Parts: sequence; C-alpha cells; structure tokens
Amino acid sequence: MDQQVVIGVDYGTLSGRAVVVSAADGAELGSAVVEYPHGVLDRRLPSGVRLGHSWALQVPQDWREVLRRAVPAALAAAGVRPEQVIGIGTDFTACTVLPTTADGTPLCELDDLRDRPHAYPKLWKHHAAQPQADRINALAAERGEPWLPRYGGKISSEWQFAKALQVLEEDPEVFARADRWIEAADWIVWQLCGQETRNLCTAGYKGIHQGGYPSKEYLEALHPGFSGLLAKLDHPLGAMGERAGGLSAAGAALTGLPEGIAVAIGNVDAHVTAVAARAVEPGQMLAVMGTSTCHVMNSTVLAEIPGMCGVVENGIVPGLWGYEAGQSGVGDIFAWFLRCGLPPEYAAEARERGISGHELLTEKAARQQVGEHGLVALDWHNGNRSVLVDHDLSGVLVGCTLQTAPEDIYRALLEATAFGTRTIIDAFQTAGVEVTELIVAGGLLRSPFLMQLYADVIRRPLSVIDSEQGPALGAAIHAAVAAGAHPDVHTASAVMGKVRKNAYVPDPRRADAYDALYAVYTELHDHFGRDTDLLHRLRRIRDTGR
Repeated sequence: MDQQVVIGVDYGTLSGRAVVVSAADGAELGSAVVEYPHGVLDRRLPSGVRLGHSWALQVPQDWREVLRRAVPAALAAAGVRPEQVIGIGTDFTACTVLPTTADGTPLCELDDLRDRPHAYPKLWKHHAAQPQADRINALAAERGEPWLPRYGGKISSEWQFAKALQVLEEDPEVFARADRWIEAADWIVWQLCGQETRNLCTAGYKGIHQGGYPSKEYLEALHPGFSGLLAKLDHPLGAMGERAGGLSAAGAALTGLPEGIAVAIGNVDAHVTAVAARAVEPGQMLAVMGTSTCHVMNSTVLAEIPGMCGVVENGIVPGLWGYEAGQSGVGDIFAWFLRCGLPPEYAAEARERGISGHELLTEKAARQQVGEHGLVALDWHNGNRSVLVDHDLSGVLVGCTLQTAPEDIYRALLEATAFGTRTIIDAFQTAGVEVTELIVAGGLLRSPFLMQLYADVIRRPLSVIDSEQGPALGAAIHAAVAAGAHPDVHTASAVMGKVRKNAYVPDPRRADAYDALYAVYTELHDHFGRDTDLLHRLRRIRDTGR
C-alpha cells in the first residue's frame, strides 16, 4: 500500500463525506460520512431564537467536524497511511455563503452575534431573500445591465447578492461587521490552507461575476451602501484544478494529514461531479440528482438561455463555456410526500416486509401503465429554479378523484421531476445549445424505476456515473491535478472518472404515452408559472395568516 492517494471531501446539505482515492486510476479505497450535528437550521438558532419562513442556515463548526472526524475515518477504512496522501480537494453546496471577519472567523462565532440569524451561513436553499432577488432583477432589466442575459434574465434568491442584500436591509450591523462575504466552498479551503482563496465556479454562477462584479453605481441604486459588498468579495479567482496552497499546520492538525500537501481550489458539488462522471465534452449534460437536481453542461457555443442559472467561461472545465440549470426540489419532494404520512395499511405492509415507504410506493407505482393514475403534478414544492427562476411558486397536483391512491400521487411526483428536466433540455435545444447525452449522478440513482422513467420521459438513453461518491470523487480528481499527478482535469477525468454508458434506454411505447402527459405538464407550467399570479396570491394569503 505505497500508492499515492488523494482525498475528496463532499459537503452536502445534511452531512459531509470523505473518500480516499488512488491518484493513479481513481479506485475508491475507503470512505466515511459525518452527519452535521445541527443539520439545517430552518426554525430556530441553537440558542432558541426563532427564524422566519423560508430560512435555511447552518453552523460552521459542523463543517470542521467533517474534516476532523471523516478524514481520519476514511483513511482507516482504506488502510492507508497519512503520508501516502498527496492532496485534498473539497466541494460544497452552493450558494452557501457566510459573513466573516478579516481572518475568516464566522460572525456567528462571535459572542455578541450568536443570537443574530444574519450572522450565520445561509444554506443554498435559504429562500427568504426572494423580495431582494426580485428587485435585483427588476432594476437590472430596467437599466439593461449586460450581465443579466448570462443568467437567463433572472438571478436567484439562492445566490450571493440577494442574500447579501437581505443582510444589509434586515441587519445592517452584521453587514457592516462582515469584512468578507464568502462562499462556504472557499471558506473551507481557507480552513485547510490558512489563506483566503476564491474559485471561478462559485463566483461566476452564484456571484454574478462576468469578468467583474456588477457596478458600484448599480448596487448603490439598489440600496445605499450596498456597493460595500464589492470590497467583501474582492479577491483573485482560481481556476478549477489549481492549487490553492499547501495544507497549513492548523489544517494538518485538524485532519491528521501531512503539512504542505496540495489543497485544491474549492468547487461546487454538482460542477465537480462532471469530471467524476466523464461529462466534460461539449453536449454532455450531467444531472446530479438528490434532494434537488443540478444540471451542468459544457459547450463550445455561447448562448443566452431563458431561466438558466448561468453560463461562465471556463466555469466547469478550462476551454469551454459551462452552463448550469437546476430544479430546487426533487428528492425533497418525494420525502415530503412520505412525511405527510402513509395510510396505516401501507405503513404496516412496509414494516412487515422490512422495506421503506419509498420502496413500497415505488413497487406499487411501477405496476401502473403510463397515465393510468390520471394525474399531472408541477414540481415546484421548493420553488422553481429553471426555467422560471421563481422560488415563490409552489407545487400543484391536478386530476385527483376519490379513487386516487398514494402510489398514484407518488408516481405523478416522480414524473413531474422528469418533466422538469425535459423542460430544461428543451430550453437548451431551442437556444441552439445541443444536448447530445444525459449522464446522471447522485443518490437517486438507487431507484432503477426512477431512472427508467426519466429515460422514457426525455426520450434519450441515460448514462450513469459508476460511483456512489460522485462529488467526493470529483473533488479528489481535482486534488490529483492540484498535486501534479495529472496535467489537467480533462486527462484526470479520463483516467480517474467512471461512467456506465446507456445504462437505461427509453421504451418507445412508454415514451409516446409520456409525450401526451408532458403536453399537459407544459400547459400547466406556463399557466401557473407565467400567465397567472394565483400561486403568488396564495403565498401572500398564507404569509398573512402566519
């Protein structure tokens, strides 16, 4: 066991995982997972301070715990000595962003700010900044800001500027005391190498960086003093696969790894998975499917596609335009339906058979013919990221009768997420950006029925990543490049990435039947998403009631 290895650390929504990978061939040798002790703060701070609706915060110490516990555990599982490690790479959910002091201390760790919600990191699915996002978009459109079309005409409430504007407007003292406003993807690298770095990926996709940030004049027009954000962001940007620095003494003490090994520039979980799935050539769309789905793709073509999360030069791999789109709720929607409660007889059957509620409903749904349930749903339970970019939208279910069964609704929800992905692909195709292949990664690969359903709905073969640790493997591949084990990410991807081509092939009969349902979905999508403000009115009524 004298081979050189790299470590990839993937920071997800509820947990972080470390994977030990052979730098020579990408073999995964061992892994460990650490659940965040505080999870997602969506109701109260640890002190008990209540949060508003649509808040989602996290605790930075939970992220340090992943380095402290998961890295040594993964090494032990792999039977690898620390001195064999030549590099470490990380990825993070995005946009997860936090205010810090000049030395990187999170403001929420200062004694006098522990009870201030805006001092905490805002998780990617913090949607309470939607009013700020709406104003950012409206003013940018009014002024003809040149960066707006690069983001499909709208930026999201999930992103850096909307969240920062919310801080300024609701807690100006926290905004003023923040020396740095930084993505968690960059903050965790700061913890490892002891110096601040910024990555091109999150700056481009989540920070409205297109050769530069929005102008001081525009930001002041949004809110007096908002241009102060620029100084909190200002820093050179590192490209994907670059070395951020060497592991510091503090980073070595935290992880148990040798001081001085390569630390890769930070990255976004979905984008870093592209190299792990060998989805780095033009036209290969990668869908990372979990609680949400992120769609990323490289192209030689620059186009402005309505509702995209962004197009960034060199944003995913060097030399190509990197596109991002996404769906704000996928696995979360399926989990929500089960949380609402299975009928007693269904729960009893699942217990007796020793299977989960998801497995039981999937079995029952799989027995149906396409369209047999008579339902169509809109997958907006967590808002719409692409192509409408509106997190104030909500889910819709049409066609229920007194005979509708739980498996009918469950299947309709599965189908709705597949229709959402097809809508995104259609937007790319309409804009002249060819999608030649769909490759899937993420936790939802565990459901063969769902994967076949997607192949049938989008009428394309699905390739799948041949790893259960896509983001962590991708982070490890970037670490191998940063350590000099491979010359660039394209080469490293070819050697260390893993994919099974055409693992699911569409059935023509089912695909034809899904075309009819997709036509209904599209009509409902445009009606509720574009032609009426009914869902917004319902939200306002709900908020008033609360």
